[in-house]
Amino acid sequence: MKITLLTVGKIKEKYFTMAISEYKKRLSRYCKLEIIEVADEKTPDNASEHEEDLIRAKEGDRLAKYIKDGAYVISLAINGKQHSSEEFADKIDKLGINGVSHIIFIIGGSIGIDKDILKNSNELLSFSKMTFPHQLMRVVLLEQIYRAYRINAGEPYHK
Repeated sequence: MKITLLTVGKIKEKYFTMAISEYKKRLSRYCKLEIIEVADEKTPDNASEHEEDLIRAKEGDRLAKYIKDGAYVISLAINGKQHSSEEFADKIDKLGINGVSHIIFIIGGSIGIDKDILKNSNELLSFSKMTFPHQLMRVVLLEQIYRAYRINAGEPYHK
């Protein structure tokens, strides 16, 4: 299985890059992991809804260039479906059983993901009703993907 994290913005904090590197290493025995970062747009303070829509559209155009035909696209969105770790593991397992060989997870920038990207996603996924920094969500998502593979392999994990 190929897993792609398609993200808006770069990670600058060393503690996040170290955590991401650790999960990339751990996941290498389970899947082929690729992380693609696209540039984020600067959002002015007190931006109007229209300005935010334009920013999301620009970022969405950048993301769309990397969405491959045949890939199963899961966008992280606050209004997406929430799963337990076991349900998430089962989802990844069933996608593989049903012939999906590439899953793309999309993490948007500070003001979210373009509506066209969301509309064309196969699924919207939420980790919480709370908002998290996109840098931290990268680490959380990688940890949950790693946990899912451990669960599916019948290996121990912390409950």
